[in-house]
Amino acid sequence: MSAQANKESAEAAYRAFSAGDAAAAMEKMDDGVVWTARGHSSISGTYKGKEEVATLWAKLGEKGLRTEPHDFIADGDKVVVLTTVTLDGESDEAADVLTYDEEGKLIAFDQLGDPTIAERIFPQ
Repeated sequence: MSAQANKESAEAAYRAFSAGDAAAAMEKMDDGVVWTARGHSSISGTYKGKEEVATLWAKLGEKGLRTEPHDFIADGDKVVVLTTVTLDGESDEAADVLTYDEEGKLIAFDQLGDPTIAERIFPQ
């Protein structure tokens, strides 16, 4: 898929996620997606597949996760999303790096940013 198509998929997924529609947010996600949660918290690690990602989302949802993307930058198979992330009432900026395959499916997600909030909310 083109960088523009990948960007449009990312934008649609973030809109669906913000609206609380997990199924629509996962629509263009590969069944074997690899989702990386950085830091040193009880939720840090690598999640493989939609089921594990859904479990992570549920844990984050319990703490009021909100993400407000403000910039989408696409090049080739990568889309970088600059976003304000709020968790348990605390906000910080993050950069999400999304990787798509040639069919336009999300195959990898990596959030780059300060993990301090998650480490405080989800201690090891």
